[in-house]
Amino acid sequence: MGRLVHFEVHVDNMERAKKFYGEVFGWVFQDWTEYAGMPYFGAVTGNEDELGINGALMQRQGPPPQANQPLNGFACTMGVENYDRTEAKILENGGKVALPKYALPGMAWQGYYIDTEGNIFGIHQPDANAK
Repeated sequence: MGRLVHFEVHVDNMERAKKFYGEVFGWVFQDWTEYAGMPYFGAVTGNEDELGINGALMQRQGPPPQANQPLNGFACTMGVENYDRTEAKILENGGKVALPKYALPGMAWQGYYIDTEGNIFGIHQPDANAK
């Protein structure tokens, strides 16, 4: 079985993207540029004892995603403790709503956003009372 072990977010402006993901989700970054041969920052997304994976921000090598186009790739979804507080941080830090908050009845709150680099990502707050 091929389990997901790493992700890469393609970015146009590395410092802007690091600020966005650091401020919104608390990620910290390690400079792996020397190994990758291009701007590449490892993203530590949580503690080792928490469920989840780490990834990286890498310099985009082509044109960014175009507005109003269907998703062409993977969308990463981050688990959050407080949906509304996280959404506020996303918007305060330059993100935009792609698909507003909706209930996955009896399971969670879900929604999708566009980061400062034009990438779509989701947030997910477990809540058995969601409806």
